[in-house]
Amino acid sequence: MKTISVRASRNYTVSIAPGLLDRTGELLRPLTGASRAALVCGDRVWPLYGERTAASLEAAGFSVCVKVIPHGEEHKTLATYGELLNFFVEKELTRSDLVVALGGGVTGDLAGFAAATYQRGVGFVQLPTTLLAAVDSSVGGKTAVDLPGGKNQAGAFYQPLAVVCDTDTLSTLSEEEYRCGCAEVIKYGVLFDRGFFDSLRRTPVSGQYEDVIAACVAFKRDAVEADEFDRGARRLLNLGHSFGHAVESCSGFTVRHGEAVAIGMAMIARAAAARGLCAEACRDEILSLLRAYALPTRTSLPAAELLAALRRDKKRGGDTLSLIVPREIGRCEIVPVSLAEAGEWLRDGGAL
Repeated sequence: MKTISVRASRNYTVSIAPGLLDRTGELLRPLTGASRAALVCGDRVWPLYGERTAASLEAAGFSVCVKVIPHGEEHKTLATYGELLNFFVEKELTRSDLVVALGGGVTGDLAGFAAATYQRGVGFVQLPTTLLAAVDSSVGGKTAVDLPGGKNQAGAFYQPLAVVCDTDTLSTLSEEEYRCGCAEVIKYGVLFDRGFFDSLRRTPVSGQYEDVIAACVAFKRDAVEADEFDRGARRLLNLGHSFGHAVESCSGFTVRHGEAVAIGMAMIARAAAARGLCAEACRDEILSLLRAYALPTRTSLPAAELLAALRRDKKRGGDTLSLIVPREIGRCEIVPVSLAEAGEWLRDGGAL
């Protein structure tokens, strides 16, 4: 088992190995005196792993209540969040109890935000079952829901008590969900490590799950420890996300998050090369690796529509956006761009 310690406003450990769901209760019992656990699970995940996880928690002495929520970004809303809070009230959860999120990023974001705000904070654990959640959303303490005006507009920084990643759960991912996770994995290589980037071409992510997840968690751990509340260096993790979130929201979430991030990375690489901020060879390597994982690199959405979405980006400060721009593989920079300039960046990135 690989373990990575994260030091933040709450210190915790990320555990990565096959077979960990059946050890969930055993791993969590030393971390909390909670007697009850609210298991929040996505509706696609429950039939696969829900009963096993509940049984493991019960074997460790937790009394378990279960809330199954619908999958999909379109359900990451205030309405679903409210249902969760009311479920906690109905089950008489207290601040000494525990919320356990079993599923992908939507489940983790929703359950985490509910845990952060229910009675001003109740203990919370992440059990990611998708590659994207394992390498990204389960670590770092960002929890949120979407509003009609934009993605992740209501949320809180709230670190979990633990993250337990059972790599066996990745065997049931659809090809689309696998590719979405690969987009976030590629992002880490572009950001931080040329050698890691090259390894993704030599060996498929699916052939090295444990090592890849551990590497990505370590990259993210370093960013979180340096800037937990996303005011400085942690913003680098948004590579591909400003344009990507615009694509995702403008598509009505028919474009999945990982696919949108891939498109966003491709767009920013094209724009950076067009503006002389990175070499064309760097752009081409990014595009080539994205295509090697069958990820999209273009959008048919018009620049004007994407620009309107960028105006609602939560990372906007006044009339300025902070775009994450590749300079070379393994090195990126934060570049402030005015909203007036953003449309030109979108067009340089290939938007119509």
